[in-house]
Amino acid sequence: MDVRQKVYDKLDELGITYEAVEHPAACTIEEIDKLGIFNKGVGCKNLFLRDGSGKRHFLVVAPEHKEVDLKSIRAQIGCSRLSFGSEERLERCMKLTKGSVSPFGILNDDNKAVELVFDKALIGEKCVGFHPNLNNATVWLGFEDLIKVIEEHGNDIHFVQI
Repeated sequence: MDVRQKVYDKLDELGITYEAVEHPAACTIEEIDKLGIFNKGVGCKNLFLRDGSGKRHFLVVAPEHKEVDLKSIRAQIGCSRLSFGSEERLERCMKLTKGSVSPFGILNDDNKAVELVFDKALIGEKCVGFHPNLNNATVWLGFEDLIKVIEEHGNDIHFVQI
C-alpha cells in the first residue's frame, strides 16, 4: 500500500476532513518556502529526537519558523539530554526517511514508542500542514483532528512551550 494512502485511509476512517495537495518533493522548510506550499495555514517542522540513553524517542512539532530550544523541551518533558535521531533509528521507529518526517509516521509505529511533543501554540489551529509520510504532498487538517489520529493510535502526547 502507498504510504500516503495509509494516511488518507486513516483520516477517512476517523471521519476527518482534510485537503491533500501534491507538489514537488520538498525536504526542508527552506524548500517548502520556495514552493509556497505552506500558504493554506500553519506549516510545521518535525524534529525526530532521542534521549541520551536512546531508549525514548520523540517527534517535536512546532510552527515552521519557530526556534526550538531542546534544553527547554527536555526540562518540560522530564528526560535526559535530547539529540537528533539517526536516519536508521527513524526508519526503525517510524518507517520514514529523512525529509518525510511527519506526525502521521506514528501510523507505522507498531510499538507506539515515539512520543509526540507539540508546541502549545498549535492548540486551536484550524489548519495545519504535514507530509503524509512522503515529501511530495501536504495534508491540511485541523490540529484537534491530528490529535484525534494520534490518540486513536495510542502514542503518548506532550504539550510544551517552545
